[in-house]
Amino acid sequence: MALTRSFKETVLARVHGDAAFAQALLDEAATLFLNGEPETARLILRDLVNATIGFEQLSKLTAKPSKSLHRMLSPSGNPSMDNLAAIFHAIRSRLNVNMDARCVAV
Repeated sequence: MALTRSFKETVLARVHGDAAFAQALLDEAATLFLNGEPETARLILRDLVNATIGFEQLSKLTAKPSKSLHRMLSPSGNPSMDNLAAIFHAIRSRLNVNMDARCVAV
């Protein structure tokens, strides 16, 4: 049987090699939050943190303990809006991207 990389390793490699992919993940996490799918959004954010700044650096940037951040971005996490804003800000800064929210009529 052929050896394969784990999903996390694949995301890590792709984020490091493709800035547009990292930005798309961040955009997808924001969209999922706004569309009522916070669990999936938290998991994407967790993978993005692991692939970019890491939880120790995120802890320094947000002034929140690393363990608390891990819990916030777990499937059952419940981060406050202030903590989410701080997490998004830290990742946006690391990726050097801006985000605009637009309402699109469906």
